Amino acid sequence: MKRILIFFTIAQAGLVAQAQQKVTGLSEMRDALAQYQSDKIGLARKYQVKESDEYYNRYTLLFNDWLKNLKDYPFEKFSQDGKVDYVLLRTEIEKDTHQLQQEKSEFEKIKSTIPYAEKVMTLVHQRRVGTQLDGQKTSKLFSELKNDVQSLRKEIEKQPKLSEQFSKRAVAAAQDYQKALNELFFFYNDYDAQFSWWVSIAHKELDSAFSRHIRFLKTWKTVDTSKDDGSGIFGNPIGRDEIIKSLGYEFISYTPEQLIEVANKEFAWCEKEMLKASQAMGFAQDWKAALEKVKTDYVEPGKQPELVQFLATEAVEYLEKNDLVTVPEIAKEDWRMRMLSAQRQKFAPFFLGGEDILIAFPTSTMSFEDRMMSMRGNNKHFARATVFHELIPGHHLQGFMNDRYNTQRQMFYTPFWMEGWALYWEMILWDKGFPKSPENKVGMLFWRMHRCARIIFSLNYHMSKWTPQQCIDFLVDKVGHERANAEAEVRRSFTGGYGPLYQLAYMIGAKEFYALRQELVATGKMKEKDFHDTILQSGPMPVEMVRALLTNQNLTRDFKTWWKFGY
Repeated sequence: MKRILIFFTIAQAGLVAQAQQKVTGLSEMRDALAQYQSDKIGLARKYQVKESDEYYNRYTLLFNDWLKNLKDYPFEKFSQDGKVDYVLLRTEIEKDTHQLQQEKSEFEKIKSTIPYAEKVMTLVHQRRVGTQLDGQKTSKLFSELKNDVQSLRKEIEKQPKLSEQFSKRAVAAAQDYQKALNELFFFYNDYDAQFSWWVSIAHKELDSAFSRHIRFLKTWKTVDTSKDDGSGIFGNPIGRDEIIKSLGYEFISYTPEQLIEVANKEFAWCEKEMLKASQAMGFAQDWKAALEKVKTDYVEPGKQPELVQFLATEAVEYLEKNDLVTVPEIAKEDWRMRMLSAQRQKFAPFFLGGEDILIAFPTSTMSFEDRMMSMRGNNKHFARATVFHELIPGHHLQGFMNDRYNTQRQMFYTPFWMEGWALYWEMILWDKGFPKSPENKVGMLFWRMHRCARIIFSLNYHMSKWTPQQCIDFLVDKVGHERANAEAEVRRSFTGGYGPLYQLAYMIGAKEFYALRQELVATGKMKEKDFHDTILQSGPMPVEMVRALLTNQNLTRDFKTWWKFGY
């Protein structure tokens, strides 16, 4: 490894000019990326019954064909943009293949709940090619399917109840087959008189049978009370091996234990800075008391949108005054704000952002306790760090640039790029003195500690070392969260539809961007504004590949992650 590091250092030293070049977007792989995306989307439109052998066989063939055909591309003759896109596409196909294999394995375990699949798929194939169906025969087949579905409940009840995970898969499968039969019926109905005359009543009865069966499947699941630690949160820990495999697809060359070590080191720095801010506020070594004081500094109900507008303008003016990144006029203009509902705040107790910034603040339907927690958790100083994270230079500016530059790379979206970039700016603005007061610093440090905690609790959970309740307690005790907000954060992390690496991506992605800035900007190889503009205009991708692009790193067809950025 030492010899490799020396090689890259020498190579980068001679490539300053290339690193400073503006993004061209002239990747030789640009069309290939668009074609792969379109192939996947096009097949998904045709093969809509996902839980079927046909679906899994067709996508297996697609991915295998693409991996085989990639070998014919003249990789060695490509520009750096082309080589980066080649490596990204190859990795994306490998990731898609792995995910398909996992989903197919789960499909095999719920096949017994869809024994009617072959009969339905026979009809689906005929409908696809426009075969005129014999109404009398189709009516008889629908009647047989109705009987199959009605008798299926007794067969399923002879088997052990499904887990929550497989129950959802079984329900989704049944819904897919019901939808396919409905689509078939409405394709022929009224356009073929003999079909309508024979099939209308049979279809109605079959559709009702499916609806009753789906309602049954939703209840035929086991709730493992032994896994309820009191939080009522049931997720799906993926295990250490799967974490490592997933990290590889994200170009993260660390083990879970090493990432937790990175988080602990960052957390220790945060605590030192918290003590300084606490002392400045007159709370000596009791930084949690200082944090409690900051939480009481919130605007009154109804004033939060005005605060958001003020903070958004303040951030843009600071960026432009210090010439840190290009902010197009339309980007300043076209963002919008909306309020988060009380229900959604149970999963997202803080701001969300992008084209819209979604504001978390109390509603009239909340209890007194919940209202106070919402205001305390979205106080002025917390909000000062979240608004620019969600808008500019964070998620809104990212989305704005993604829609305008290197759009072929949108398929490589990763939270390490998206969330890492937004948190990276919290670090940079801290370094540049953006916080004006000790209270501002406490607000920024709270979020930074929060992102460290996300690494620690999410990895421990997915390695089955911690329960959800332990994660909640950790956020309350270690970071100073309101308990309701901590519960919402953990519930969102494990049941909100986020990938298992999402929560750790904030801090790890930010550390990657920060390390890359030290390598290129701090050494004078790139100007700061050029560095930021180039990243935004290059499109989303794993940060190690951003580094490969900016440093003109020597790449091979089978390039794998190796970069150590945390220590």
